[in-house]
Amino acid sequence: MKKLLTAFGFIAVFAASSLVSAKTIEVTSNDTMKFNVSEIETEVGVETTLTLINEGKIPKAAMGHNLVILKPGADLASFGNAAVTAAANDYIPTAEDMAALIIANTKVLGPGESDTIVFTIDEPGNYPFICSFPGHWALMKGILTVK
Repeated sequence: MKKLLTAFGFIAVFAASSLVSAKTIEVTSNDTMKFNVSEIETEVGVETTLTLINEGKIPKAAMGHNLVILKPGADLASFGNAAVTAAANDYIPTAEDMAALIIANTKVLGPGESDTIVFTIDEPGNYPFICSFPGHWALMKGILTVK
């Protein structure tokens, strides 16, 4: 009987964990250089789909937005400063040390545009996210908590 209960317990845990196999997140940005959220969550090993929507009206050249998820401990100021020189790459730095910090990123969006990224993170932690458009990272930032 004990072995049977153990088997049922294992099956219940396996079934519950397989229910969380995907997660969908929507984040919006606007002309006041803000994301609508500063904290988002997902779980280790879960395929996460994140859509960024630019709800602003100011043209992309002056007020574009993206969302870049970085590794825990990333120096946001260093990344943001490196991004300034990467206009041709949607303000995503290409230097090896900076590129190594990126988990996932959207493209830079103009008014009414959206972009979707899909990623899976295998380690729990707090992953910062920012907009890397020049000067935005200081205000447009948050934490993705992976449990």
